[in-house]
Amino acid sequence: MATIESIAAASNSKVAQSRATIADNFDTFLNILTTQLKNQNPLDPLDTNQFTQQLVQFTGVEQQLKTNEFLETLMLSTQNTAKSEAVSYIGKQVTASGRTGELTDDKAVFWAYDAEAAVANATVTIKNASGSVVYTETGSLNAGPGTFRWDGKTSDNNVAPNGTYTIEIKGTNLSGNNIAVSTSSVGVVTGVDFTGDVPILTVGNRKVAITDVTDVRVPSSEPASPAS
Repeated sequence: MATIESIAAASNSKVAQSRATIADNFDTFLNILTTQLKNQNPLDPLDTNQFTQQLVQFTGVEQQLKTNEFLETLMLSTQNTAKSEAVSYIGKQVTASGRTGELTDDKAVFWAYDAEAAVANATVTIKNASGSVVYTETGSLNAGPGTFRWDGKTSDNNVAPNGTYTIEIKGTNLSGNNIAVSTSSVGVVTGVDFTGDVPILTVGNRKVAITDVTDVRVPSSEPASPAS
């Protein structure tokens, strides 16, 4: 698991390597210029205009190197900030777009949902990783966001094995018209992976891109199922 200290150490190492490269380039340019001055013909010294031009070039190269160093430091600082923010997600409860949830020992599974309008007749269907239905529930849902809690028991009141489960919520209003209900997964972050372009959060056995996270909060007491 990545820590803020390890991230900072890695970044400092990159900055040190960059500075060493810049210093080498700077010294090389300086050596070329001083060597030219030492070996000029005393009877035919370096033209003043040409010498001034080389000094200007020397100053420009120095400024460019410093600018490159500043930009690289700024970039590393931005990356460090993003990584530190991602690390701060560990231990937090996150909501991410999707239908998948992870069932573990003695822990219920939560899904967030958002109903386009009030649902008079809602059907909640939960399936296991092989696609078999393990639990169904009917009831009504209020319009807007809510949270559905599944305690891990199947429809025949058996305890479902640990694993990955998916949820689907369908519903209609009093007129029988279909109401769209979107779902999101909820879980606690246990780790962060920085090997890709975007930090990937570990939530149970699932991998969630940090860009898919829609809500972050401190884990609280388990809310009751909104389905009646």
